[in-house]
Amino acid sequence: MSANLSQLKDHLVQHLLMDPELTSSEETAASELDDFVSYLSSEIWPCLPKELRNASYSTLANVPGIDEFALEELTPPTVIESLLSYGICSGDDDAFRLLRKVLQDYVKELCAPPPIWSATRAKECELCGREVPLTYHHLIPRSTHAKVLKRKWHPEEMLNSVAWLCRPCHSAVHRVASNEDLARSYYTLDLLLEREDIQKWTRYASKQRYGVKRG
Repeated sequence: MSANLSQLKDHLVQHLLMDPELTSSEETAASELDDFVSYLSSEIWPCLPKELRNASYSTLANVPGIDEFALEELTPPTVIESLLSYGICSGDDDAFRLLRKVLQDYVKELCAPPPIWSATRAKECELCGREVPLTYHHLIPRSTHAKVLKRKWHPEEMLNSVAWLCRPCHSAVHRVASNEDLARSYYTLDLLLEREDIQKWTRYASKQRYGVKRG
């Protein structure tokens, strides 16, 4: 499942869970809701314009306005029938209003601008977890930005993504991989933490007292 399709499914779930008929009954199993939403998503997704399926901050200019979107013409009848038969919507117009709200939330989230790096500041090092003075590590090193864009490794809005690391952890990251390797293969904290050498380092660093000189 693509990331955008997963987002559409999540927003469908969020709106359906607002229905008291669905949330008040203990007999409504989570697996049943998941199956129902998966079905709706799989029916809706192929009918959406490519610009909506590929919506992102970098493609915002190409995303059609949801208020003017011809939802009635593109939505499969099976989707409307399902919403009515489950009692989620009272009529066709109600069903289209629900789907339009879902798509509005979907576009709003996917097309949101990336956070300003300073607003992401953490209190603890995001690798070792110690509450010590922090530096910011460009997850995609600045020296690689031109190459990243030229070779389309990542969209432009990702270039200023940062992780807040203590100085020892920051140095450790740059010891284990070149800037180009960091940009291509280790451009998120999760990817960095998949490396065995980083895992070993963070286990060690997490036990060290800040400011204690060794050796």
